[in-house]
Amino acid sequence: MAFDLQPSYLQDDLIKLIPLEESDFDRLFEVASNPRVWEQHPNPNRYKLEDFTNYFNGAIESKGAFLVVDAKTNETVGCSRYYDYNEADNSVLIGYTFIGTKFWGTGYNKSLKKLLLDYAFQFVDKVYFHIGAFNIRSQKAIEKIGAQKVDEFEVEYYGEPSKLNFVYVIDK
Repeated sequence: MAFDLQPSYLQDDLIKLIPLEESDFDRLFEVASNPRVWEQHPNPNRYKLEDFTNYFNGAIESKGAFLVVDAKTNETVGCSRYYDYNEADNSVLIGYTFIGTKFWGTGYNKSLKKLLLDYAFQFVDKVYFHIGAFNIRSQKAIEKIGAQKVDEFEVEYYGEPSKLNFVYVIDK
């Protein structure tokens, strides 16, 4: 069975992950347009239309991105994606994740990561995460679910200059 980077439906009691489509732009930008969402991110300007458009285009082109919605209300929670699947290393990355401030500290991020990890571990032995060196909130969140920091290096985000990131891994 091949690793589909964008399975059609992943869900638990809290959230649903739906393959991202171009028609999702407006509803996702509504959440992303809050500057607080990006304040610790390597690109703190993604709340601006031009920067977010670049992010969104990369998400669509990745063919591994998901619109994250509340399972009960269908409210937009945020976005995440699989990328850089490496068959030889038996690994994949999860990232480019953001969640609306309304959902911070409420279990949505943990639920999102659990769904993505559970699915990925059907196909790979390792999942990596690139997290901005100054994104303390995301570093703490990923450490809470068992990720270990294994490296630091410059990451070139889609259409953006490279930024220092920490590399975390969770093994199957």
